[in-house]
Amino acid sequence: MTEPAVPEAGTSVCYRHPDRPTGLRCSNCERPICGSCSVEATVGQFCPECARDRGGQKVIPTQRPGRLRQAAPVTFAVIAVTVVAYVLSFVSPDLDDRLFFTFAQANSRIARGEWWRIFSPVLQHGSAAHIAFNMFALYQLGPAVEVRYGRFNFLALYLAAAGMGGAFAYHFGDERDVLVGASGAIFGFFGLWLDSAYRQRDTAFGRSLLSSLWVTLAINIALPFILPGISWQGHLGGLAAGILIGEVWARLPARRYWFVPVLVTMAAVAAVLL
Repeated sequence: MTEPAVPEAGTSVCYRHPDRPTGLRCSNCERPICGSCSVEATVGQFCPECARDRGGQKVIPTQRPGRLRQAAPVTFAVIAVTVVAYVLSFVSPDLDDRLFFTFAQANSRIARGEWWRIFSPVLQHGSAAHIAFNMFALYQLGPAVEVRYGRFNFLALYLAAAGMGGAFAYHFGDERDVLVGASGAIFGFFGLWLDSAYRQRDTAFGRSLLSSLWVTLAINIALPFILPGISWQGHLGGLAAGILIGEVWARLPARRYWFVPVLVTMAAVAAVLL
């Protein structure tokens, strides 16, 4: 019979299997865990005890795109609709003009009462690079939100962040501004994850996520001052909405999540009407 391998001195070992060296740690209690003990969750991985204390965790099957689509269908539906709307703009110049003037956030038209224009720009993008960046960010940030908080809450957050981004761009921008893109909505997801990472800053996972989000956020904050035509107001509004919703969600039972983004959406509409 072969003797089990003895880990080298100073090597972290699984707290349940002392013969197994590991680099994984529970995102909640930070105990070292091996791959067999790790319970993958929407926010890192947990040891069996922490997973049981939290009532079980939903696994995000990121290994296979097909399984990810099944777990987060609304995320992929939003991406598909947005891409189709962008592709349609190439069908003919006339259709491109009609779509642009229908969906773009024209602040002058909002001032005349077309409040819905704070939401509709998510269906239009100015270039292939623009839509590719936004949809890739949604692909990275959206599925975990949908799995963790539910499909309706995911969509409600998307619309609330888009609306608040549009409201900020309207009030703090110029009346002559005409804006397109889903950046405000995407920044809502940045805000939600930033709030979640900050509340977990005492764990290894929280510190790692917070560090990576700060870098990404810093780059996106700098872009409007480097590249012309980017609305920092829309980004700021979406980010604020995501942080606010995440902070309130953390203090509510799951069954009441829905009304928070609904209230934020109503506030965004009221802000451009009053």
